[in-house]
Amino acid sequence: YAGQMRWRICPTLKNNYRISIQCRSMGSNVTLECDGGSIDSKVRWQFNGRNVAHSERVIVQGTNLILRNVDSSHTGTYKVVLDSLFTKVSSLSLCLDAPMEPNVMCRSSAYPISFYCTWHLPNPTFIPTEFNVSVRHGEKEIEFIRDDKHKNRCNVKFVELFSASKYTVTVVARNSLGSNSTSISFKEETIVKPDPPEIINVNPVPESPQRMVVVWQNPPSWPEPDAIPLKYFLRYKPIILDDWQHVEVTDVTFHTITDAYAGKEHIIQVAAKDNEAGTWSEWSKAVRATPWTQMPVDPETETKETTSSITSGILQPTQNSISSPTTGSAHPFLLPLPGSQSISFKILFLIFKLPIKYTVTTLYSVSCELL
Repeated sequence: YAGQMRWRICPTLKNNYRISIQCRSMGSNVTLECDGGSIDSKVRWQFNGRNVAHSERVIVQGTNLILRNVDSSHTGTYKVVLDSLFTKVSSLSLCLDAPMEPNVMCRSSAYPISFYCTWHLPNPTFIPTEFNVSVRHGEKEIEFIRDDKHKNRCNVKFVELFSASKYTVTVVARNSLGSNSTSISFKEETIVKPDPPEIINVNPVPESPQRMVVVWQNPPSWPEPDAIPLKYFLRYKPIILDDWQHVEVTDVTFHTITDAYAGKEHIIQVAAKDNEAGTWSEWSKAVRATPWTQMPVDPETETKETTSSITSGILQPTQNSISSPTTGSAHPFLLPLPGSQSISFKILFLIFKLPIKYTVTTLYSVSCELL
């Protein structure tokens, strides 16, 4: 196709500039025209904001600019200034030749119901390219559905489970300069890869500074978690460290971490995999959590509470705690005074230790009652 021009011109008007987008094939000769002036008009061409320098491959002919044997170095924006009054902007996009072989990937995140395939070109062609897709199971061609939300994706239902036959997907990329194709073959179990689970919450365990309970749920796209269960891989680490702790979990969607770093914020993620087939999912969205931490005690508050508690525990004098010498007293600190039958003293001695100031204080409580 060398020397043959293939293009698409879309004139528009933007900021009073006439703009056209053109596509050309590699190696062709391209002429950019100035529509607004006569052959005698004075023009000045610019390429990517700089004045065009004449060369063997770049020639100004009248009011037109001729590019010979174009390659990727010619791609950019060309502007022509006519008599300092009229400006035309022309954007030249070069085709790189026929499309390269497309990259094709197939995956089942809804096993055993269906799988999907996606494709894309390694490099853009700058011209319209269409893709033709075919899917076979063994020797039989099967139907598929093109995805409405993703233009380069199709959805395929599994024909039968545990089949020995392979699936073959072929994607052909074609534009005006040629075509190329890619085919991949696989067994169903090799493309099974669940979507990541979702962590619901992470709860600290009261009075346990190294324990946290992580709860997650199956990916919504996994259709039959009871019939075809998943196993899980949990990883976690304190934010301040680089190394992860790992644990594999089966049959349940929760796990109690028992070796968390006390008082440190952790990052937690979980992945899923079919018990028998396929590969692990990507990691779930990271969740941050901190184990239970004892709240610090205000020293002043602690002193007041301790003093109040001790004071309330001191025995107070009562009528029953005072006896006459005639009836006697069972209490060792009830002593009668010589020569007196009417007065007795109760002396209580209490020695205790305050936890904050670490001082020993002796309290005396003396009560007397006239009998």
